[in-house]
Amino acid sequence: MHNYKIVNTCDGSKTLYSKKYNQHYHSVKDGAVNESLHKHVVPALTHHKNRESLRILDICFGLGYNTFSTIYYALQNNLDMKLKFYSPELDGRLIKSLYHFEYPNEFEPIKNIIEEVSQNLYYEDEKLKIEVFVGNAREYIKTLDDIDIVYQDAFSSDVNYELWTKEYFGDIYKIVNDDSIITTYSVATPVRLSMYENSFFIYENKNKFTRNGTLAFKQKQELPNFVNMELKKLRNPNAKPFVD
Repeated sequence: MHNYKIVNTCDGSKTLYSKKYNQHYHSVKDGAVNESLHKHVVPALTHHKNRESLRILDICFGLGYNTFSTIYYALQNNLDMKLKFYSPELDGRLIKSLYHFEYPNEFEPIKNIIEEVSQNLYYEDEKLKIEVFVGNAREYIKTLDDIDIVYQDAFSSDVNYELWTKEYFGDIYKIVNDDSIITTYSVATPVRLSMYENSFFIYENKNKFTRNGTLAFKQKQELPNFVNMELKKLRNPNAKPFVD
């Protein structure tokens, strides 16, 4: 793992620093587990709390915290639902290395799942399915449909621009269900415009555990913190979505 440096985060969990992208995989201040749970898992599973099964697109797999935190949260809260994860990841060697990565104690009950995914890029039992695809995320998402949740957790647009554009979110719009939710750490106006101009409704994700993030839906929600993107465009006429 010469391209990576192990970093301790403020909630006691470990993440990696990518020397290639010059970015951490998680916010060191928020903590890897906290960020996964409160920017992604909790809002997504709260939105779908009455569902018996969910299909989740995890962009990109990385250290797997979003996928593994979802399983951990479901177990902790006795959620009786089937979970199917689909996750692209460019670095296959990183996935293999996860067999030896020091995950937090919370993940100890699912250690066997982590080990199998790291070695086979796949896991399945009666309640879970995890499929990791090593390759181009833009091409992979075109093979999917019927998605309920998108964890939009790629590296930032500064270094992973192609996973934040209007065209990218247009492809996402085609594969998600009407009641779907997108979660992301990004609050950048160009990112929100990239989603908004594909007819997603935008909301601020505020919680006491992490910095703010963004939630996006195909349908308008009865939630606080609605972001009026038309007003933002009026106030900042130079703001534009990212485009390919």
